Amino acid sequence: MNNILARIKALRQDINNLNYKYYVLDQSEVSDYEFDKMLEELKQLEKEYPEYDDPNSPSHRVGGQITKNFPTVVHEKRMYSLDNSYSFEDIKDWAERISKSIHDSVEYVCELKYDGLSISILYENGVLKQAITRGDGFQGDDVTPNVRTIRSVPLELSGKYPERFFIRGEIIMPKKSLEKLNIERIKEGLEPYANPRNTASGSLKLQDNTEVAKRGLDCYLYYIITEDMQYSTQWDSLRNAKEMGFKVGNYARLCSGLDEVYKFIEHWNTERHHLPFEIDGIVVKVNSISEQEELGYTAKSPRWSIAYKFKAEKAETQLLSVDYQVGRTGAITPVANLKPVQLAGTTVKRASLHNEDFIANLDLRSNDIVFVEKGGEIIPKIVDVNYDKREPGTVKLEFIKNCPVCGTPLIRKEGEAAHFCPNEENCLPQVVGRLEHFVSRKAMNIDSVGAETVLMLHEKNLVRTIADFYDLRKELLIDLDRMADKSAQNMINGIEKSKEIPFEKVLYALGIRHVGETTAKKLAKRFKSIDKLREADMEDLVNTEDVGEKIALSIKEYFSNQEHLELIERLRKSGLQFESEDTQTVISDILAGKSFLFTGKLTAFTREQAEEMVEQNGGKNASAVSKNLNYLVVGEKPGSKFKKAQQLGTVTILDEYQFLNLIDI
Repeated sequence: MNNILARIKALRQDINNLNYKYYVLDQSEVSDYEFDKMLEELKQLEKEYPEYDDPNSPSHRVGGQITKNFPTVVHEKRMYSLDNSYSFEDIKDWAERISKSIHDSVEYVCELKYDGLSISILYENGVLKQAITRGDGFQGDDVTPNVRTIRSVPLELSGKYPERFFIRGEIIMPKKSLEKLNIERIKEGLEPYANPRNTASGSLKLQDNTEVAKRGLDCYLYYIITEDMQYSTQWDSLRNAKEMGFKVGNYARLCSGLDEVYKFIEHWNTERHHLPFEIDGIVVKVNSISEQEELGYTAKSPRWSIAYKFKAEKAETQLLSVDYQVGRTGAITPVANLKPVQLAGTTVKRASLHNEDFIANLDLRSNDIVFVEKGGEIIPKIVDVNYDKREPGTVKLEFIKNCPVCGTPLIRKEGEAAHFCPNEENCLPQVVGRLEHFVSRKAMNIDSVGAETVLMLHEKNLVRTIADFYDLRKELLIDLDRMADKSAQNMINGIEKSKEIPFEKVLYALGIRHVGETTAKKLAKRFKSIDKLREADMEDLVNTEDVGEKIALSIKEYFSNQEHLELIERLRKSGLQFESEDTQTVISDILAGKSFLFTGKLTAFTREQAEEMVEQNGGKNASAVSKNLNYLVVGEKPGSKFKKAQQLGTVTILDEYQFLNLIDI
């Protein structure tokens, strides 16, 4: 047994070292295949010998944990925000105030101001214990399981380190990670993410940390807090952080005076565009820790540090024309074609115009001279018009009335900004988009069926709807262009294997408008089958976590279409999974034979947690109020279900805490 533990420890050390070299030092020592084999061996050993598992094992970096609620935790040491400045004069004024207080020459450390999400990580005895977001500075969310998936954050430290300390830093979304994520979203007909900071923040708060692990987040650390003063300067603390295994980067500079600070700011004002991540400024800190303590804090910010914020970059160019793109859900997106212009290190030729209201609010006209901005945004946007340069006699841009592909009159639903083409069955971008979405990796994951194959199958009239994939036969495929015997067989095998895909992915693959991957998971978990989802009323849908009225209306609309119901039946007959496997562990039979329904806003637990508790204790969850319902559990502002239960008089009505008493919690 000791040999097993020794092997596990050796694998963990080797994998941690390889992660550090790859994600921190940017050095690759083994192939992906070799690394994956080591990781698989470790996971298998930990599975066979669970007594040797460790929450800080590198095997947990791939995720596998669901966090329904992120507990709010009070910071032991408050997280302050920085005072911002937008001119070097502000920096000079700040430095003069510092000099008057210190009465000595001052050294500064200049660092990049990463555009991400602030984090405070606690280490004890060299092991990661807890990670908390900034929140309001006094308290934040405990996101430890998700931070453990970020490979540049060390789970165990190396070298010499304090027994207990906090390290502050920034979790960011690198440009490549955001680009990869957006390529996937565009393929799925979803709006691409524009802002790396918001995307990083949203990614860190995903409930499934397997999904967090896939997002490619990164983390740069920049400030150590210990009980006793272990470092005399900020520069020393950065050097020691790097030796412990933290990703500090090689961007900081020790400056002996303001002239060097100014040069550092000017350098990164232009060079920032060549960085693999976004920054929005420079942070200047007093180097001496004792001087930092002497200067202290205001009510909001440290007096010993200030942030210089870069101005959003803007360029002037000409609007040449407008294209209208049709997504797989029928959404129409206007895109401006611009006279090419250099902006933030790239050549910009196109910019999103969002929707009709955006165009109208700017009073956009053909050949207008417009201002394009890309400050912290990946996707360029038109922010204004140079009306002084507008030529006389220009004509207002009119949003199109008909689909640019199929000519069908567009519709715009009340309360929505976008226009849609309703011809979902015959509008080519919608038809092909739905087919591509259905076979995509995150949906049915059908091997050997890419975008080109989908288009070819559609053009040959072999696949018109997603159900047609399951009618394909090898003899139909073999004569197609570039389709050899092996390719045809691989496609048939992939289609057959897709019948094993679980319900949550099948639901996502259907392409219901506004139902993304995460929402599909929550709907599948809540309703367990396509039939129960179809029967759910608006209140049931809206009370599902992360499902608002817009999504609920879209789901009801989807199931009201007879063609969709017929499509589902064809898929069901083909063998697709339209029910979730019941993997719920029963811990008691205290609720056996009893049915429960929950209504209103629940505060003691989520609806999903409530329904899990019912099933764990032998009860059943009902979908509607009827004479057969035993208990209705009501939260705040209960709706029509509460009134109906009162009218029936046969249903026992409980509040949340009475329900918990029933199961002895």
